[in-house]
Amino acid sequence: MKLIRFVIFSFALVFSGNLFAEEDAVETGTFNNYAIYGYDTVAYFTQNKAVKGDKKITSEWRGAEWHFSSAENKAMFDAEPEKYAPQYGGHCAYAMSKGRFVGIDEDAFTIREGKLYLNYSKGVREDWLEDPDGFIEKADKEYAENVKL
Repeated sequence: MKLIRFVIFSFALVFSGNLFAEEDAVETGTFNNYAIYGYDTVAYFTQNKAVKGDKKITSEWRGAEWHFSSAENKAMFDAEPEKYAPQYGGHCAYAMSKGRFVGIDEDAFTIREGKLYLNYSKGVREDWLEDPDGFIEKADKEYAENVKL
């Protein structure tokens, strides 16, 4: 099973390329401008799960549209967006440690030291959790080198 996850993830890395992100780029997917594909970033912290946001409860931040499941979550985000926004613009934390901008599975997440990290899949998250501090150190460096902050 681990081999299959590795092959699938490797395929995604090879074909994703090393994109040069724009300033403050946020992963939004291909067909819309929804951060975290329309999931509520605050809910990861308050409910410890991925919760689909409501298209009627939104904020604009860093060039993306953020959806929320409640007005309270929107207000919390609006007051402190940096606190609730996922690391690396919402790209996969594991892939970022290798200098790659790869999309995510909104259910594959970790909150570590008050920060939200998203991963390509739950299997990749398992690999990432084997050395999160090491991957975070590498990803922080790669993100800083590839994104205008």
